[in-house]
Amino acid sequence: MTTTEIPFLLELVIAFFLLIGALVALLGSIGLARLPDFYTRLHAPTKASTLGVGCTLLGSLLYFSFINEGISVQEGLITLFLFVTAPVSAHMMAKAALHRRVRCVRRTRNVPWEGDES
Repeated sequence: MTTTEIPFLLELVIAFFLLIGALVALLGSIGLARLPDFYTRLHAPTKASTLGVGCTLLGSLLYFSFINEGISVQEGLITLFLFVTAPVSAHMMAKAALHRRVRCVRRTRNVPWEGDES
């Protein structure tokens, strides 16, 4: 197996995407632990994990595409799957929580089930 020298600028770009991805994923995890109710807890990690894992996968895609001298299909498919499934699953969990009338923070405006007669 031959070793391929990665250009310094490409190393910086890959490191940037990996660090930003890790930082955003960490912020999403902190948001999951610290936010007050289900809806905000659902929002933080869904958005942060999509962006964080997306940046990490982009760094991985750049690295393996350069090393293998071709586009890395696996990382591209994983990224596509993530960007399609994460918002859909978050939407379904939010709809289920609304249907079950999961409690929200007191200062929430426009609570959907207020004013229902049932």
